[in-house]
Amino acid sequence: MNWSAAVQTLEGHTGFVTDVKFSPDGKQLASASWDHSVRLWDAATGAALQTLEGHSDIITAVGFSPDGKKLASASSDQTVQLWDTVTGATLQKLKGHTRSIEAIAFLQDGMQLASVSMDRTIRLWDSATGAALQTLDGDTLGLNAVAFSADGTQLASSWSEPVHLRDTETGSEFQTHEGNCGVVTAVAFSPDGNQLASAGDRTVNLSAWPASSYDTECVWNWTLGSHSSDVCAMTFSPNGNKLVLEYEQTVQLRDAMTGATLQTLEGHTDNVEAIAFSPDCNQMASASLDKTVRLWDTTSPAFQRLEGHSARVEAIAFSPDGKQLVSGSWDHTVRLWDAVTGAVLQTLKGHSKPVIAVAFSSDSNRLASASADKTVRFWDTVTGAALRTLIGHSDAVRSVKFSPDGKQLASSASEDKTVRLWDAATGAALRTLDEHNTDIVEVIAIAFLPDGKQLASALDDPRVQFWEPDTGAMLHEVNRRDTLVFSSDRSCLQTNSGVIQVHPSIPINVDYQLIPVPNIYVWCQWLCRLKENLLWLPPDYRSSATAIHGNKFAIGCPSGRVIIIEFGI
Repeated sequence: MNWSAAVQTLEGHTGFVTDVKFSPDGKQLASASWDHSVRLWDAATGAALQTLEGHSDIITAVGFSPDGKKLASASSDQTVQLWDTVTGATLQKLKGHTRSIEAIAFLQDGMQLASVSMDRTIRLWDSATGAALQTLDGDTLGLNAVAFSADGTQLASSWSEPVHLRDTETGSEFQTHEGNCGVVTAVAFSPDGNQLASAGDRTVNLSAWPASSYDTECVWNWTLGSHSSDVCAMTFSPNGNKLVLEYEQTVQLRDAMTGATLQTLEGHTDNVEAIAFSPDCNQMASASLDKTVRLWDTTSPAFQRLEGHSARVEAIAFSPDGKQLVSGSWDHTVRLWDAVTGAVLQTLKGHSKPVIAVAFSSDSNRLASASADKTVRFWDTVTGAALRTLIGHSDAVRSVKFSPDGKQLASSASEDKTVRLWDAATGAALRTLDEHNTDIVEVIAIAFLPDGKQLASALDDPRVQFWEPDTGAMLHEVNRRDTLVFSSDRSCLQTNSGVIQVHPSIPINVDYQLIPVPNIYVWCQWLCRLKENLLWLPPDYRSSATAIHGNKFAIGCPSGRVIIIEFGI
């Protein structure tokens, strides 16, 4: 997956964000910053819960106690502070280190806290009283990369290789680890403490050792591209299945067993300093020098990004068989894509202004495109050949639809207030549906009934008009919302606000009940189903056009991208 699955961007810090941690129950998120503050956030909504102030210098690390009731923060002011996560009150201030504190961790039972400092000592503290319990000397303690194991009993640290592994409670070194990384920039323990990942010199190495011995074996070794910077942050998922790392402002999830790339998350505008998973592995948080914390959905659906248009994508549609996708753009072109692979099949040129609407014939062999150049064009979807150009509208053509049998084409131009019917085989003009009142501003959308015996046109007021295509007679009129699609049983007209029940015998000027339907749609910044927000859309992926076929949802973007999202059934 090669797209930002960002759910929230948490803004509030005024300095670089240096660390981030989820609470054990996954409900809260803590972030540390150069602005000397710690912030607590609601992990579900992104709402700010507390701002904890008391440090006099950069806050370098944070950590929750196993029960989630306490939060520890470490600072360059040489102190560790303990906070009540409910009230935000300061519980303890731990003093003793003589230089900046770089890492902290609660031990497994939560009764002790360990801190590592640039003064090359490890200190153990009583987390209830704040009393100093033990100071452990670390002459070889490298502090370019530091990480505690999940239970706090092991410490990995390094400046340049090797990585030194220590027992936190005794301070004794029990192993050194070589990974061909040179200067080590990040280290991380697996949740069970039996694997160690190290990164440096654009190389990531994962090593494992049996529980009964400290003999290591390399699981995989992966080298970043020559253009890439070093890994700045790295951590395992709580289930140990994924390893997440950051380089070049990008967060990447990898399979911890094979090293294969699973997901690439983009969005930060500066280096990421820390990464954390929620306990259920479904969310991930990243802290960045861009002063933001981002929450990511690690379970996002399969995704394809189709590049090619050089301007806003205004129209998009799947072929009836679901094998192709068509997009129309402000760059005056129509593009045909393979809906499975994302490959470009055809680039259709001929319009002299932006393409506003597109539609496939029922057999998927023909395509119609409508443009601001006041024309409709027919194309052969196999060869890409231009078949004919339909001229007649006096303004930009904003909607186009084939009849179900493929014999007719309907088009509408909002400003000229007409709907026109064309012979789809010859391009001959059949009739103009112009019984619209003179006070009508625009025709917004058109749609054929599945049997082809009626055509609906939505106006720029609360009305939908129903026409008989063969005669051009207006049959009846109902209230509406913008988007029009008939249900397959002919009984309902789906709009983007619900469904209108219709019947040929309905009299004119009757209002109809809107019935909610379980469809996928874009609302504000979200891709939704029913009233549930499924996927947050970053600004570059907000839709200018959408289309759905089965479990695939396509979005045309103002940036010129087309994306296809495939949902699990």
